[in-house]
Amino acid sequence: MAAADERSISAAAKRLGASPSAVSQQLTNLESAVGATLLQRNARPVRLTPAGEILQRRAQVILNEAALARAELAMSDLAMLTRFRLGMIEDLEADVTPQLLTHMAGELKASQFLLETGASHTLYELLESRVLDVIVASELNVSDDWAEVHPLLREGFVAAAPKGAVRQDADILRQIKQLPLVQYTERHYMGRLISAHLARQTLSWPHRFELDSYHAILALVGQGTGWTILPPLALMRARRFADQIDVMPLPFEPLSRTISLTARRGILQDMPGRIAATLRPILQDTIVTPAIGIYPFLAQDLQVLECTDRAATPA
Repeated sequence: MAAADERSISAAAKRLGASPSAVSQQLTNLESAVGATLLQRNARPVRLTPAGEILQRRAQVILNEAALARAELAMSDLAMLTRFRLGMIEDLEADVTPQLLTHMAGELKASQFLLETGASHTLYELLESRVLDVIVASELNVSDDWAEVHPLLREGFVAAAPKGAVRQDADILRQIKQLPLVQYTERHYMGRLISAHLARQTLSWPHRFELDSYHAILALVGQGTGWTILPPLALMRARRFADQIDVMPLPFEPLSRTISLTARRGILQDMPGRIAATLRPILQDTIVTPAIGIYPFLAQDLQVLECTDRAATPA
């Protein structure tokens, strides 16, 4: 299934943590066992044969049933769950993730925890391809009916400028128009979200820097290179720059994102909801309350969301 999903033996090997030769040998063994060629390995990308397409459909059913069986066993006795694969956006890895894992380790005493941190779109792809069981990431406005979504946190984006560069009692937009924009990379969903929002406002800025690191962005802003747009999670992750920047509401239409826990619907039964319930007070105590203490204006735009469960639908 990894080779079928990735359309590459080397990519499948990387995903599985194995060598390409080991994956190739396993595929050869499988083809011998079923008596049919499953992949056209000389093609680029690798292609499924008609027999491979049949087996892929059946294998997906098998994997679904195996995951359901594992979940049912775990729900009957939570201590029986032996492996839990969690994906978390990098925004939460330092403060929130250790607290969640500590809590879960107390409940799942025999479980091995596999943690993947990364950008939201990457985590979503790993969940979709069944590499991960649960992810905590920014909602991507997907329309898949296979996902259950538990909203956790809504945060409004803010502007950050060099300390003293912008008078907040004057026209903020006019002032920041004189500064270059240090932009979050458009290779990630969040960067595309910001760029699309600016385009809707018919606003544009020259930018020499397009980065994927909150620390690097805020370091440049603190040094007077320009201004930036980021979510409060970024400010809390890079608190070391707080005394070098001024933070203020966006001087145009607001922009927000929702951080949610997402899992494949019906596989882990009530476990995703229970993890979401564990996360909400952690987010409140670790992110929301401290952030509002530093930046009181965030009180209306940074909120832990009430418990809900829904299929993933377009926003």
